[in-house]
Order: sequence, then C-alpha cells, then structure tokens
Amino acid sequence: MSHKPQLRIAVDIGGTFTDMAAFDEASGRLLFGKALSTHGELVKGIQATIDSAKIDWRDGHLFLHGSTIAINTLLERNGAKTALLITEGFRDIYEIGRVNRPDAYNLFFNKHQPLVKRSLRFEVAERLRADGSTHKPLDEAAVRELARDLKGEGVEAVAVLLLHSYRNPSHEQRVKQILQEELPGAFVCASHELSQEYREFERVSTAVANAYVGPRVSEYLGQLEDHLGQQGFEGDFYIVQSTGGLFPVEHAKVGCVRMLESGPAAGVIGAQAICAQLGMGDAIAFDMGGTTAKAGVISEGRPLTTGSALIGGYERALPIQIPMMDIHEVGTGGGSIARVETGNALRVGPQSAGSIPGPVAYGRGGTEPTVTDANLVLGRLDADNFLGGELKLDLAACQRQMQERIAGPLGLDATQAADGILQIAVTQMSHAVKAVTTERGLDAGSFTMVVYGGAGPLHASAIAREIGIRKVLIPYAPGYFSAYGMLFSDLRYDYVRSVFRKLNDLSFDEIEAAYQKMEEEGRAALAQSGVQADGVVIERAADMRYVGQEHAVTVDLPLAFFEGKDRAAIKKQFDELHQVRYGTSAPQEPADLVSLRVTVLGTMKKPPKHSVAQGAAAPEASAVRAVKPVYFRATGWADTPVYLRDRLLAGNQITGPALIEEHASTTVIQPGDALRVDELGNLQIEIGSDRT
Repeated sequence: MSHKPQLRIAVDIGGTFTDMAAFDEASGRLLFGKALSTHGELVKGIQATIDSAKIDWRDGHLFLHGSTIAINTLLERNGAKTALLITEGFRDIYEIGRVNRPDAYNLFFNKHQPLVKRSLRFEVAERLRADGSTHKPLDEAAVRELARDLKGEGVEAVAVLLLHSYRNPSHEQRVKQILQEELPGAFVCASHELSQEYREFERVSTAVANAYVGPRVSEYLGQLEDHLGQQGFEGDFYIVQSTGGLFPVEHAKVGCVRMLESGPAAGVIGAQAICAQLGMGDAIAFDMGGTTAKAGVISEGRPLTTGSALIGGYERALPIQIPMMDIHEVGTGGGSIARVETGNALRVGPQSAGSIPGPVAYGRGGTEPTVTDANLVLGRLDADNFLGGELKLDLAACQRQMQERIAGPLGLDATQAADGILQIAVTQMSHAVKAVTTERGLDAGSFTMVVYGGAGPLHASAIAREIGIRKVLIPYAPGYFSAYGMLFSDLRYDYVRSVFRKLNDLSFDEIEAAYQKMEEEGRAALAQSGVQADGVVIERAADMRYVGQEHAVTVDLPLAFFEGKDRAAIKKQFDELHQVRYGTSAPQEPADLVSLRVTVLGTMKKPPKHSVAQGAAAPEASAVRAVKPVYFRATGWADTPVYLRDRLLAGNQITGPALIEEHASTTVIQPGDALRVDELGNLQIEIGSDRT
C-alpha cells in the first residue's frame, strides 16, 4: 500500500453488542460500527463492526481493544484447571480469607468460593522473613517433583504465592522457572509480577485469578493477533487496562487480570475527556449496556481509582489487588430478564438475554420480557428505527409475552407491567451511582451525570430523579462511547511498593529513591512499547492511615511536596481526604505511609473536539421525525415529538416530553425536563423537579 496507515481503531466487546470507533489522524474524521457480540467466536463480532463501517485493517496503525472475556471467565467460573503453590503452613489462607462479614445483617451472605479446589493447593518448603531475608531456603528438588505430579494431573495453569515475595521475589522467580521447565505448555503466574504490596490473601487471590483466566484470555488474544495479521494489519496492538490506560498485547497475555474492567474503564476515560473539553471538574460516568450498568466518578478532573476491588459482588467476591478504576457494577442492562417469582414478586436481572437469544423484541428466539422490551411497549423505542432500521423489532411479540408472563400473573395490564419493570431497573441502577458517590462521602446531587451506553440515555432522566441529580449530559455517540473513550487513552504503567514508615520519621531521600526506581521502570516500559508518545507524565500517590489503623486510603501527592520536603502538606492532604471519605479526620494524630504508588503515562494524540453548527433556540422543523404516543408515569400516554439527533444544532432547546433518536441510542426527555444542545453537540439536560 502506497499511503501511510492513519487509522486508530478501537473495539469494545460488551455482553450484548460489540462497538467500534475509529479516528482518522489525517482527516480528523470519526467512524463508528456496531454488531451483536458473537460469544462463541468473539473475533467474528469484531470483524462485523469493521465491515459495518467499511474500514480496511491495512489502513490502521494502532488497534486498541477492551473485552469482557477476563471478567466473564471469572464470573462464569469456566477458566482453566488451576493449581496453587504456596509457602509451607499457609495452604488454606486462600479459602479462609479475611473472615470478615462485609454485610453484618445479610442472612443470605455466603463465603467466597475459591477458584482452586483444596486438592490442587500445594505447600512449598521455604520461608522468607518480613524484611526479605531467608529463614528457610527453597527446596528446589521438591518443587521439581511437585511440578511433575501437576503434569500428571493435567493442570493448565499454576499460581505461585510465597510469603513476603513483595520484599524479595527470588524464591517465587525460581519456582516459576522450575515450573516452566517441567510444564512447558502451562500458564504460570507468580504473585510478585502482579502485586508488590503486602496482604497475602489479596495477593494470592490476584495471582490465582490471573492464572485461572490466563489460558483462555491469552488464547483469545493470540487468535485476534492472527486474524489481524491475515487482514493485513501491520500496526501496534494495545489492550485497555482496568485503569483506562493502554499496555501492549504481549503484557496483556501475561497479566490478563489487568484487563478485567477494560471496557467500563475506557468509558470513564471518555467522560473525563468530555469534562476537560467543557471545563467541568466533577462528573459521574454512567454506562448502561445490554447486560450491566456501571458507574465511576471524575473528581477535580481526574477519575477516582482504587488499589483493589472485590470482583463478583459482595456475596461471593474475590479480591483483586491491582490498580483499577473505582467502578461499581450492577447486573441490570437492556437485556436484563424480568420474571415473576415466589410470592408474586417482580424481579429484574441479573440474568440477561444477552445477544443470543436477546430480548423478545429482537425476534431471535427470546421469550422472556426484558428492560428493552418494556421500553418498546411504552413507546420509547421505535420498532422500525432501532439501530437506524438495521434491526427490526417485534412489538406484537413483546406485548404478548409481557401480558402472558408479567402482567397476567400480577393482575396488571401490559403498560403497567412494563412501567413496573423500568421502575425496578432504575432503582437497581441508582445503587451503582450511590456506591461510587454517597458511599465515598460525595454528594451525588452536586455532580453532573454523563450517561452513555446503548441503553443509558433511555433511563438517564429517571435515574437522576431517583438520586436527586439535577444535571445530565448525553455525549456525542453514546452507543459507541466505551470504544470512543479508548481513543483518548494513554499508555500507562502503574507501580506500587509497600514501605511501612511513620510520616514523622520519614527520610525523604529514601522515599525519593523508591519513587525514582519505579519511575525509571515506567520510562523503560514506555520505551520498550515502541509507540511514539507525545510526552511522559508522572503521577505520585501514597496509601496512608493514622497510626493504629488497619486500612489505608490512597492520597494523590503533587511532586512539589517532595521537592520542598513538605511533611506538613502531605499530612494535610491525607487529613482532608480522610474527612471526605469518612466524615472525620484527626490532624493532631500521627500518620503512617503504607505503600508508595507511581503512575507513568505516555500521552497520545487525542481526537479533536466534535462540534456542531450554531442554530436558533427552536430546532428546525426537519429535526422532527414524528410525533407518537409515549408512556410517562407523570402524564400517562402523551403525544411526544421524536427528534433526529444529527439534525439538532448548538443552541437548540427542547422541553419534555420528547425523544431524541440516533443510530445506536435513544434519549428520553421526561415531562418537566429541559434540554439544550451545546456547541460540542452534547445534550445537556436540566432534570425537572417532578419526582413522582
């Protein structure tokens, strides 16, 4: 090919749809594609999105990818046959866990189920002290013999956790080496490669999760690489991490657990970009797709991250100790199935119709009503204009199944049943928003909620009303937004070291040396990546707690604090964050530094701002596609104008009720709401005071 490839292509695989966004760096054009996810053959769904946008892989120089394959493998428990090698005497710490009961009054609470059964957990004769010195040397012959036994068991993956390896990884490194010699085809993961922090239960859980998903994820990434090669793609292939940053596919094949929340994290990065464009400091990023709804927070222009998370919900959660976006997820999406259960209780989700068979409306064999079907029954979706008319919806089948399965048993009509389904779904989704705001000490009502995902704009106004949020923003191309957000991601490497120092006894020279060592590792990793970054940004943070506390909070620390050796500024920053998070602080109490954190970013060229032409306050007549009856609880059935989003101009104002249709999404403007189109084409909605 004679011309230089200029396309940056991003693909996000969700539970129901696969989305593609591409940025032509030569012309500044944005291209989008969408297809139903093909769960047996994910690569097929990716190719379908490329075909729908009429893109040639040979024109691409960078491919960015986020996928739910890692998290789904964990949640569905269909990963590899995994063994665990652990320090002598500690065989059961993975099962014992923390023995804490996260929800004291939950009668249905169950302990987590380990990913490795007890018969495949083995003890290794060795022991390091807490300072990393050797207490008992590693018995290499015993490890070699054990590796041969594992081969006979047909083990596909092995996780290694040896005590205090975050201080001294030499024993773990040697065990991994022996395992690779004796089990050449197995996926082997040592805990120090993923986490350099203390807390052995969280580290073993992280290493096991990585080994458990490793074979499946690395095989999938290998297949995708082969497909790209066959299609003539010669550019770089990067995976989106749970932090929203990018890392090379070779790293992703080894640290698979780092891509657990890759799609949701990319959405938050996209929301951060919108905030930056509008000069908006604080926002809630809310994503509702076909299977789940997710929420994250941007505070003072930066996404909130966490050093660990519970994957799989409180009840059966396994901790993962790696940096990731602080995102809360609930099992409610457009495809969430509604059922009448014992005692005539209506339940929505967490089971999803996914893409196969999909909602009843899709006409692909689905028989159980879903949230999408409820929206169709209430007139909020259009049977002939879904996905621009590419997917015709079956309204009659929806009404029939709604009546038979939900309305009839509950003694309601189909409209009331559909409205009830949406009410329950909205309440469940509001919990995701509260989990990242109210439970973090933040006032949700003072934030603007940036809503995206194919199903998000349908429910944005109702969720905002539920929580008391007054401002909602629907960005450009919300149905492709997680893929679009990837185009704003930077190369990113995160490093953590546990240090345990009292702040008052702190040697700044020692801490500076530790930070600089991590920063050098990050710069070296960026150099190895081969991608030409526009610049390098380094961010420092520390996990801090009051002396005598058990748990720490992560505090962002400007470089100026270290240049000025300003102990008081570090303490003040911690006190202020503790006050926000817990409603209390103790400025007079001494503090501990528990772990040091460094983020090294290789900044990438960003797509330009999307803008729309200026118009009058009243939308042009050609923007109205139709007027049709739509059901709202405040008014009942009401004649509602349907606007075409691509015909709306900056400055246009619309009062509810109204629907705004675009190719992959529909925005509902409820009675009492007021919409204004800004100069970037975002829909800014002032939520009315009607809270019925």
